[in-house]
Amino acid sequence: MILGIGIDIIDIDRFAQWHRLPPHQLQRIFSDAEIAYCLSNPTKITERFAVRFAAREAFYKALCQYQPSHAIPFLTLCKLLQVDTSSRAPQLTVLWDKLDFKAGNKPLVHLSLSHAKGAAIAQVIIEKDSEE
Repeated sequence: MILGIGIDIIDIDRFAQWHRLPPHQLQRIFSDAEIAYCLSNPTKITERFAVRFAAREAFYKALCQYQPSHAIPFLTLCKLLQVDTSSRAPQLTVLWDKLDFKAGNKPLVHLSLSHAKGAAIAQVIIEKDSEE
């Protein structure tokens, strides 16, 4: 059963200067592993930061559908997420134990990412674990 769906599209150019931000500012949003990955290829820095930010926005929207009364600040939520694109399908790791979510098994999270020319898009689906 689907508990929440979120989608976000971002103008990649918004992130053109993010590689110049001090590490402590980037760490407010991204994990150290994500920052290292984004900065590892100078020609892809902007799109990598953009699509990871879009994933956080999409997750936030899906979470708000799942738990409408759950008021967690966006920047707090950002630190509880990590996008990993090292395998064929992107993965969104969620630190559920740090969130006050409904009792039961941790929900499954599905993530889809894409970017082309000027836009990065992310879609997140939060699904009830079938073992529940």
